[in-house]
Amino acid sequence: MENNKLICKACGGNSFGEGKLDGYAALRPVNNIFSSGSPLIYTVCQNCGEIASIKAAKPQKFK
Repeated sequence: MENNKLICKACGGNSFGEGKLDGYAALRPVNNIFSSGSPLIYTVCQNCGEIASIKAAKPQKFK
């Protein structure tokens, strides 16, 4: 996702950063509880904190 093309739906801002949620909060496949899963990457408005997108860092874990 191109961060410079996003417009925040909450405040209209156009400056975004990315953060990672991992560890125990990793996203795991429903049918494989033993998978290590994938960290989540959040795109966050730097003006108001609105989350613009959430994506799996390792989408291949869900195939």
